[in-house]
Amino acid sequence: MSCSPASSTTRHILHHLHLGRIPFTKTGALQSLLVSKHLRAKASATTSPPPTLLTSEFNPVYTLGRRETSVTDEQLSHLRYDGKAEVHSTLRGGQTTFHGPGQMTGYLICDLKSHNLTPRCYIRKLESSIISLLEKYGVKAFTTEDPGVWVTTEEKICAVGVHMRRNVTSYGVGLNVNTDLRWLDRIVGCGLVGKRATSLQRLGVEGKTVEEVAGDWATELVRTIGMAGTKRVGVEELLGDEEKGAWERGEVLGKEE
Repeated sequence: MSCSPASSTTRHILHHLHLGRIPFTKTGALQSLLVSKHLRAKASATTSPPPTLLTSEFNPVYTLGRRETSVTDEQLSHLRYDGKAEVHSTLRGGQTTFHGPGQMTGYLICDLKSHNLTPRCYIRKLESSIISLLEKYGVKAFTTEDPGVWVTTEEKICAVGVHMRRNVTSYGVGLNVNTDLRWLDRIVGCGLVGKRATSLQRLGVEGKTVEEVAGDWATELVRTIGMAGTKRVGVEELLGDEEKGAWERGEVLGKEE
């Protein structure tokens, strides 16, 4: 495998569902269900579901990555901020980060083998797609030895954290559009002391909505990975009626096996 785009005979349409303002747990439940569909397809050697991008704008939430193994009650209380934010553990890489209003969170669920990608190349392509997107907005960005996408060596504009199971991806990126950066000032983001967060708005890019940025990023992601195109879909195109009803009622769906 390489970092080259998939060949024309294996290119797929990216199904893009923008969920809008939503609790983290709702997107997480949908993501888990879609991952499970991919894993079941691989186990039974049947055709994989199409790659799916879930973009969201979460209510305030701090998420803990796999490396965050010892969080004290005092630290959890600080993160919850008198009930203003939720705190959830996740399977993604990295440590603590924030998601909330004004941030575009993008979770891509796909089988890397279908796109001729190694895990390392996949992460590079996530970063490259964000850098290309920011260039279109007039913002010069780059990667460093630290995770994420940066606009200076001290200022990060986009967090990147993924999980993979049998080459099926989940989680992804969190790009600050017009985020209230005070939420991020309350933590040492991803454990990087002395660094700080920035946003498109702080960099002078005004008037962009999270939904607009999500659509623009989906286009860049398709180009960077080498997919055939993007298609906006609704929940009903991803879930059966029974699954959709259970998801809407907040029942637990899917389990990453």
